[in-house]
Amino acid sequence: MLEELGLKRIRLDLPFRLNHVNCFVAEGENGWQVIDTGMHNKETADRWRDELAGKSVTDIFITHYHPDHFGYAGGLQELTSANVYMSEIDAEAGLNAWQHSFIETLYENYLATGIDKKTAARMTKNTKEFVPRVTPYPQVDHYFQEGQIVQIGNFTYEVFFTPGHSDGLVTFYNNEKNVLLSTDHILPKITPNISYWFHGDPNPLHSFLTSLEKIRKLDADFVIPSHGKPFYGANNRIDEIKAHHDNRLLQTLNAVSEGGTAADVCQKLFQKELTIHETRFAIGETLAHLEYLRYKGECDRELNKGSYWYYRK
Repeated sequence: MLEELGLKRIRLDLPFRLNHVNCFVAEGENGWQVIDTGMHNKETADRWRDELAGKSVTDIFITHYHPDHFGYAGGLQELTSANVYMSEIDAEAGLNAWQHSFIETLYENYLATGIDKKTAARMTKNTKEFVPRVTPYPQVDHYFQEGQIVQIGNFTYEVFFTPGHSDGLVTFYNNEKNVLLSTDHILPKITPNISYWFHGDPNPLHSFLTSLEKIRKLDADFVIPSHGKPFYGANNRIDEIKAHHDNRLLQTLNAVSEGGTAADVCQKLFQKELTIHETRFAIGETLAHLEYLRYKGECDRELNKGSYWYYRK
């Protein structure tokens, strides 16, 4: 199917448990397009240099600002002089999320979740370590618009904004072939990480669940994700993901039946041993579920000795 669509998948390694990201190239009328770029490291730069040798790259589409998608955008733009496209929301997030002015606020924010000082410091340091993986920043030339029609390979696609995994994440849908480039919105084997990152959308899980219903209406047949292999049946997978979050919300609500910090709840939800990088994602996802319940009126929070204490209503 990818060949019929005029797409080639570029599988780039990642140094995490989620060990790869799918990027794509497609030939257009005037040159080649790249969809997402991976993180900026030597392995990624070398792979793109080999993959694009002899090709003129005109456009770089970035689906969202996370390092494994946005990280090498600036470096690849310097190499190719291509135009970079993103949603305006995530373009701004990508230029601000690793600034010192934001990172220096993380330590206190992590302490407010109930995390101990040593772990909070390590989590903040881990975030700083991504700065060279996302710089140089690209010059974003065009902002995607909801409903915009873009040519990718052999077909045209409609741009759908699907916030949740990031505030400005975009997906691409082709009606003729009933194909969805789902990016990180729908994944085949794992549920996308939905986290509150101390900036942007205060209720990302609500946004994500709303976005799932938006994409459900398309009833896409063939789904091309940014992690894992392409698969059939978007709506079946949407049902599975929603069921996962329903269960997670119930677990979260039960975890605060007698009150607790986000860190307390996180330990109950994530019982396997986590790296410091994974701990950042775990606490972010815990906060997203707690805040969803708080906005829904099923739990509340209060500041207690420097930490936010959540309790079931």
